Amino acid sequence: MAHMTREDVERLIAERQARGALELYLKGVDLAGLDLSGLDLHNARLRHAKLSTADLHEANLSGADLVEADLSLCDLRKADLYQANLTGADLSSTNLTFAHLAQANCTAALICEANLTFADARRANFTLADLGRSNLREARLNNAILDQADLKGTKLQGTIMPDGSKHE
Repeated sequence: MAHMTREDVERLIAERQARGALELYLKGVDLAGLDLSGLDLHNARLRHAKLSTADLHEANLSGADLVEADLSLCDLRKADLYQANLTGADLSSTNLTFAHLAQANCTAALICEANLTFADARRANFTLADLGRSNLREARLNNAILDQADLKGTKLQGTIMPDGSKHE
């Protein structure tokens, strides 16, 4: 796994923009612990990437391919993960406060002990996801799919549930 710096990633983003390319290929790279806050990583191909403990707050990861990526212990506060593919990703103990997860695919993702307070996860797919012991207070799950999701010990006070009802 190639280890990169923030400067490397910024250079690749600038090259993508100069070429007018839609995607950014970072499959399997090691970005663990980096400050990537605020970067435009939309449509990035980060499949199997190591991002544990990275600072990605306010980053644009909309449409990103994060299949089986390690995002454990990341700071994803206010990150845009709209339509991101997080299938099988490890988001354990991740801070997703105010994150935009609408229409994200979180199938079989490990999201235990994560903070999703005020997260917007409308129409997201959490089929088979482990959300155990996570904080989903005040999150919006309107029309989200929670089939066979593990919600043991999850805090749901004030959460808008898939059927539109508010959990008390």
